Amino acid sequence: MLTLASSLVLGFLLGLRHATDADHVIAVTTIVGRERHLLPAARVGALWGIGHTGAILVAGSVLIATGAVVPPAIARWLELAVGLMLIGLGAMAIGAALRSVEQPFVPVVGSGPPAVFHRRAPVAIHGRPHRHLFGGLLHVHGESGNGPDRLSWPQRLRPLLVGLMHGLAGTAAVSLLVLGTIDDPWQAIVYLAVFGLGTIGGMMLATAAIALPFTLSARRAPHVNRGLQLVAGGGSVVFGILLIHSLIAGG
Repeated sequence: MLTLASSLVLGFLLGLRHATDADHVIAVTTIVGRERHLLPAARVGALWGIGHTGAILVAGSVLIATGAVVPPAIARWLELAVGLMLIGLGAMAIGAALRSVEQPFVPVVGSGPPAVFHRRAPVAIHGRPHRHLFGGLLHVHGESGNGPDRLSWPQRLRPLLVGLMHGLAGTAAVSLLVLGTIDDPWQAIVYLAVFGLGTIGGMMLATAAIALPFTLSARRAPHVNRGLQLVAGGGSVVFGILLIHSLIAGG
């Protein structure tokens, strides 16, 4: 049996490693692909980690306290839900990338000074570019009313729910690991909390690294950025389909 100190260190390191699982990284990539700054991208990772940790801590604590295990059928359905979620996230990312294609600028007709078009990288308010006519000038803006380093409520809720689903799907494996190494229930719950902290930290680092090419291309090469979003969305759809196929074939 491991001592408490060594098990906590192991739990933190395993949490860091757990954050980089393929399905986790793919899901988060579809979300941070639309971010234009590294700070909100890191916050997306933190929110994913909080949702993931909350699910594992609550569900895992119940399993540890009762000595129960997640039935294989339920674990399988949760994994299937993750596959469907990946397909949905991928489809949303593809749709957002296609909607972000800039429309040709149409000259403003009417009295007033000549139309002058001020073009900026189309970072969206609540995820969508907006245009308005003022004083004969057509402006294309993308700055969020909340500031470039803040996330709107929909932007916060999505990674939280995605992390929650991943956490529920992973509760069975994590709880079995804890039950096999730690006898005391309270120590096992502390282990889950430390594991969750490692997951939050690992996903923050991972999302910041993942978001770097997206943030750079969004400012300097919007077409490259759009291509990256399409690749991320397509990869998520393919991975989700393969995951569901493997679960069905293995069942």
